[in-house]
Amino acid sequence: MTRAAQPVDPDSPFLAVVGMAGRYPGARDLGEFWENLIKGVESVTRFPGDPSTPGYVPAFGVLEGADEFDAGFFGYSPREALILDPQQRLFLTGAWEALEDAGYDARSCAGPIGVYAGSSQTGYLDTLMAHRDRLGPVSEWQLRLATGIDFLTSRVAHRLGLTGPAVTVQTACSTSLVAVHVAAQALLSGECDLALAGGASVNFPTRLPEYSEGGVISPDGRCRAFDAQARGTVGANGVGIVVLKRLADALEDGDHIRAVLRGTAVNNDGMDKVGFTAPGVAGQAEVIRAAHLVAEVEPDSIGYVETHGTGTPLGDPIELAALTQAFRRGTERRGYCRIGSVKTNIGHTDAAAGVAGFIKAVLAVQHGLIPSSLHYTSPNPEIPFEDSPFMVNTELYEWRSDGPRRAGVSSFGIGGTNAHAVLEEPPARAPRPAAPGSHLLVLSARTAHELDRAATRLAEHLQGQASGSGPGRDLAETAWTLQTGRRAFAHRRFAVAADRTEAIEALACADAGGHPPVPGERPVVFVFPGHGGQHAGMGRELYEDDPVFRGEVDACCAYLAPTLGLDLRTVLYPAGEQQTTAAEAALRDMGVAQPAVFVVEYALARMWQRRGVRPAAVAGHSLGAFAAACVAGVLCLPDALRLVAERGRLMRTLPAGAMLAVPLAEHDATELLGDGLELAAVNGPNQCVLSGPQEAIDAVFTRLTAEGVDVRRLDIAAGGHSALVEPILNRFAAMITELDLKAPSIPWVGDTTGDWVRMDRAPGAEFWTTHMRQPVRFGDTLATLLAEPDRILLEVGPGRALTTLARRHPARTEGHLALPSLPHPADEESALRTSLAAAGRLWAAGVELDWAGLHEGNLPGRTALPTYPFSPQRYSPLPADGPAPTVTAEPSSTVPQPAREGDTEAQLAQLFGQLLGLDKLAAQDDFFDLGGDSLIAVQLVSALRAAFGVRITVKQVFTAPTARRLARVVDDARQQA
Repeated sequence: MTRAAQPVDPDSPFLAVVGMAGRYPGARDLGEFWENLIKGVESVTRFPGDPSTPGYVPAFGVLEGADEFDAGFFGYSPREALILDPQQRLFLTGAWEALEDAGYDARSCAGPIGVYAGSSQTGYLDTLMAHRDRLGPVSEWQLRLATGIDFLTSRVAHRLGLTGPAVTVQTACSTSLVAVHVAAQALLSGECDLALAGGASVNFPTRLPEYSEGGVISPDGRCRAFDAQARGTVGANGVGIVVLKRLADALEDGDHIRAVLRGTAVNNDGMDKVGFTAPGVAGQAEVIRAAHLVAEVEPDSIGYVETHGTGTPLGDPIELAALTQAFRRGTERRGYCRIGSVKTNIGHTDAAAGVAGFIKAVLAVQHGLIPSSLHYTSPNPEIPFEDSPFMVNTELYEWRSDGPRRAGVSSFGIGGTNAHAVLEEPPARAPRPAAPGSHLLVLSARTAHELDRAATRLAEHLQGQASGSGPGRDLAETAWTLQTGRRAFAHRRFAVAADRTEAIEALACADAGGHPPVPGERPVVFVFPGHGGQHAGMGRELYEDDPVFRGEVDACCAYLAPTLGLDLRTVLYPAGEQQTTAAEAALRDMGVAQPAVFVVEYALARMWQRRGVRPAAVAGHSLGAFAAACVAGVLCLPDALRLVAERGRLMRTLPAGAMLAVPLAEHDATELLGDGLELAAVNGPNQCVLSGPQEAIDAVFTRLTAEGVDVRRLDIAAGGHSALVEPILNRFAAMITELDLKAPSIPWVGDTTGDWVRMDRAPGAEFWTTHMRQPVRFGDTLATLLAEPDRILLEVGPGRALTTLARRHPARTEGHLALPSLPHPADEESALRTSLAAAGRLWAAGVELDWAGLHEGNLPGRTALPTYPFSPQRYSPLPADGPAPTVTAEPSSTVPQPAREGDTEAQLAQLFGQLLGLDKLAAQDDFFDLGGDSLIAVQLVSALRAAFGVRITVKQVFTAPTARRLARVVDDARQQA
């Protein structure tokens, strides 16, 4: 169990490990890595021995899929992916996964993100040069750029859009732990707010280290750290990355903290050792002690040390002597601190070794388990364990401690650069306010297949949590992490769920999401319904759970209380059956119902705006026009409230009237007029409303019902939009003249004309009295709105009447979307779930939401979730048993030549393909979207000169990046030549 959370000084020098990613022998991710560690699995591969070297068993920690890469995801063409060093490909992939594990998308991070790492020298450039004939038109400069270790971190910064420092570190075996130290210093000095740190060492194809008797390579293929039989280490491939953040910031932001990094130190042995490649006791002891001092801990509080532990006869005794010397400066205790080495599991990953040990130690302090160090049977006789604080941990140990669990991590490089870090278990997460009852989970991917895989992986993760095999986190944290910590791609899916079980079921549904969004921004129109959909409890769950909605309702009701003589909230959100009955009766009063509808609509509009939905236009149906006008800036809120309240009061004074919805075309409905009946609304081709005296409405209701027509009485106790309203028009107009009306600031479609309201002047008294008297022509309004093919209509008010009208309108196409904000009174779904579903559909359609606004006042924390389901392919110049991705093999000339047949457009498409390593391209495919860059564009310019005899600049390629557009440029240049 973690201890209670303690307040952290904002200026605290401690850091948090908030994310990690890694690939190691036998483990494609850190979940598998940890499982292997706690099960004591050795993941080293042994090869047939060389008869010329008897007694030697060749062994190596092989990384499965080391030549695989999702080139398209990172914007690389197949040819670029082929020449890029595999360790750089895997490090780039790991950097993305580490950020996602931390719950961050680089594009949405407020502060700069730094990256600090190093890699090993590999033979991949030699492999490429040996198979130059398989590479196509690439230059030696491109090959060196793609394989140079200098470019490891800057390549990640470029591809992920990281604007903090990108620093490549090279200190041999201690490289990646030194990178952690450098990243820590950068965070503490304010150079960045989030830092990636780690290393990569991937030799592909696998090259076994050279063995020599008495050298550092183990003759039996096993690393036996601190054992009497230790004879050396085993080489391995691996990639590891951690994400660091200032602890105070991580706690404030609700990050998922895996461990606290209390301190780090780095030094060098200098001359105090027997040779350049030999380790030194004094330097190692000093760096360990320095780390303790920086971390402000005493040695006897450290329960585990992840050692460098190479298993060499010289290195192990020196390391233990240095550890003992450092610990003895703070404690005389013996045999209390356990030690181990991850190299006994996976081998020595060279430049990536330090971060491998760091990750193991993070997992140990996080989970309270110390994995066994393998192949230890008896102590190295050169190590006096009995007089030291240390004991080799030989079995899985459940770590119990009187204080917080603390671990040290050592890494020492050939040449004498030493590094040590001190880790501590994460603090308990501070309690957060109770989350709403339902949550919006969002998923996206570049392809439909990857989206399916992402949904499956998330469902399996949630299932693991539900069954107790994973950390039980609040579903709100899962929702928040998915919303804010993942890049939004074209293929999208969402689910609204109250618990894990419902989330798992929803994620499994094939129709749980939307279609890929229309390219470009989707305009959203707020449409406000009129009187008739009101009922007690409109938006109750939103009032309870959404601070923005509740705040606007409270402010409006407080303003209206003196005018109405009641607190409108008692009508909107009554408590108990008796109050509900009274509220329903009150809502039949026009003087109460109309302000109530307006208040809910206005509060909903502000809620959606806080969620990031900015209306491109507004429209209202009858009473809804007042909310539309208020949102459009025509009326200020106090004036709108006064006007609506007065409108309701005046309509209460009218003679008894009624309104009737009839499913008839306008000309058929017109034939029913007479006896005071008028056409009050034309909502669509077969949707009209009649209005007039109560007796006349009753008569036509009886007649049409007898004829089998499905007519419906509206819940409105007045004959709106008929001659019955004429007695109040002058008084209503007089009030309007007292108001300070403005011209609309947002485009507004009028419901009387079905056309756009003029934006160069304020709509005055005549506009509003005409609006009250003349019929609503909302069918025409919808026709105007639906003229733009990708508009989204969001109904902002009670019920779904306008949503239904829009979905039935003949102008609606598959590109349109109509959504309700609140449920119909007969719906079983709550207001919260309806609004979350609408938010999900908006997001799935391509609307960018402000996720913090969705959680206003109640931001959840982040949690670790499955990362992106990449679709890697093999990229290698070497033959393989399985199929490799298609990379066109051209002669090694750096200037490709297209075939001489076909028009310019076809020849250019062929040139694009030759340079990018693609077989088939369409004339409209973008050169840069396919993976081209400025360097390849230079090659293209040379190829154009050779093929067509024209001089085209790189700038022209950037402005005409498709074969179709560039063909016009080339043809124009040829005509002018």
